[in-house]
Amino acid sequence: MESNNNLGVLERRFKLSEHGTRTKTEIIAGITTFMTMAYILVVNPIILSATGMDKGAILTATALSAAIATILMAFLANLPFALAPGMGLNAFFAFTVVIEMGYSWQFALTAVLIEGIIFILLTFLKVREAIVNSMPDVIKNAVSVGIGLFIAFIGFQSAGIIVNDESVLLTLGNMKDPSVVIALAGLVITGILLIRRVKGALLIGMLITTVLAIVVGQATLPTAVVSAPPSLKPIFWKFVGWEEILSWDMLIVVFTFLFVDLFDTLGTFIGVSTKAGLLDEKGNVPNIGKALFSDAVGTTVGAMLGTSTVTTYVESASGVAEGGRTGLTALTTGILFLISMIFAPILTAIPGIATAPILILVGSFMMSPILRINFDDFTEAIPAFLTIIIMPLAYSIAEGLVFGIVYYVLLKLLSGKGRDVHIVMYIIAALFIIKEIVA
Repeated sequence: MESNNNLGVLERRFKLSEHGTRTKTEIIAGITTFMTMAYILVVNPIILSATGMDKGAILTATALSAAIATILMAFLANLPFALAPGMGLNAFFAFTVVIEMGYSWQFALTAVLIEGIIFILLTFLKVREAIVNSMPDVIKNAVSVGIGLFIAFIGFQSAGIIVNDESVLLTLGNMKDPSVVIALAGLVITGILLIRRVKGALLIGMLITTVLAIVVGQATLPTAVVSAPPSLKPIFWKFVGWEEILSWDMLIVVFTFLFVDLFDTLGTFIGVSTKAGLLDEKGNVPNIGKALFSDAVGTTVGAMLGTSTVTTYVESASGVAEGGRTGLTALTTGILFLISMIFAPILTAIPGIATAPILILVGSFMMSPILRINFDDFTEAIPAFLTIIIMPLAYSIAEGLVFGIVYYVLLKLLSGKGRDVHIVMYIIAALFIIKEIVA
């Protein structure tokens, strides 16, 4: 029993009853979110170390920045969103800015710092909030569905069920491969748990799949239980001088970080909030200003610690699917990121084939908003479809939003329904088009 739940500190702070949730549900949701995100503790150091950065220090920076930003999200915005250094943005940092363009990793970190500061200013000016609130319901619903397909696509790839192919780009993987078999088994196991309405089904399914992977040799037991966090010293507060900060090249790099992060983040906020039923009576994300501030501070602090852009994670949807509705979910995830700095050997032992079934199932959960899209109105159906399909195909939430918004504005305007479009959407669409022409 949770006898003191209604009068306890957690109830008062996170308003659990008001959101129709309980402490146990929120904690399980937070654990689930963390488990689906834990791969970043391994992947981010691997990607960023390609620039010459210290891998151990990056692991500490990854965990610490994720913890700070996610806990800030919990207490400021009271939303079940978790944050960490973003995939895609870390690849741009390492392989484009540093390796391809030839800049130092210190230059790239400085660009991330500037991006974070700009986002803090934009949040105070309510520019980002205005963009979110001006988006039509059809785009918000489409974003949720598109993110669902995107998450599922990531899961299929992680499991090896879908693989690259030179002739047709993508094709079905080897269904006899042991890792694929384990992932498919995990999909069945977790599916049965969901059908039977077992509490914590996603988390339990992930753990069972991990055990199966270890038994058949597709995953290994950790060599240690705990270890001291590696020092941040090699990468902490490493920025370039003013002569590089004020350069044209810095402006281009910062703009790219800004664009991708802004619309990835907005897409995640809108999509996950829509699925969770968190939107208010006007269709807006509650406490969006505070949520965006948490995201901006996370990026700024992350740059100081020595990691790439920190952003709100689409895997937050896994916690929402487990019933997470408040900041207690985020607080749980943030605390686990802090713990992960010493328990990393255990937490990072969970293989991708164990998290893949969870991502696939979470993707299916996010399909329901498609029922709220009016496919009889082509001025809404076409932008919605483009938003949904571009996200997984372009491997980018941001690009899906670009297509959706631009076509929504154009089709409404050219069909005589221009008054249905918010002025902010006209501005955003124009900027998107200009960016593509200039690029």
